[in-house]
Amino acid sequence: MARLDAGDRAPAFTLPDQDGNKVKLSDFAGRRVIVYFYPADDTPGCTKEACQFNDNLSRFATAGVDVVGISPDGGEKHQRFRAKYGLTFSLLSDPNHAIMERYGAWGPKTLYGKQTVGVIRSTFLVSASGEIERSWYNVRADGHAEKVLAAL
Repeated sequence: MARLDAGDRAPAFTLPDQDGNKVKLSDFAGRRVIVYFYPADDTPGCTKEACQFNDNLSRFATAGVDVVGISPDGGEKHQRFRAKYGLTFSLLSDPNHAIMERYGAWGPKTLYGKQTVGVIRSTFLVSASGEIERSWYNVRADGHAEKVLAAL
């Protein structure tokens, strides 16, 4: 499984958001963006992580950084998740995990002591020029948004 490091070119993507609009990495050209991958909407860890990113959006904006989340879930599930928790950043759908694989955010992992294949909770800070500034793999959901902010 490939992992991305600082200085690597961020893999381009075009994915649908919660409303079916196509979102491209290139839409963020000239701005920094946090791209984070998570397993599923409305699960305890993913909810904590999403809400903490959302609660800190103004701090990310002050630092000139946008935030997008990507999971295998579809648009309708993303809409319900956003509405339930008042999330205001875009959630993108990667149901075939093709983009997750390019970022090294899909692969073997241990879940409750068992080997499985799935989403590896990962976050990437992409520079205004489209390079990886920082990558975090196998992150703990709770408190992660603060750790990302501290790295800015």
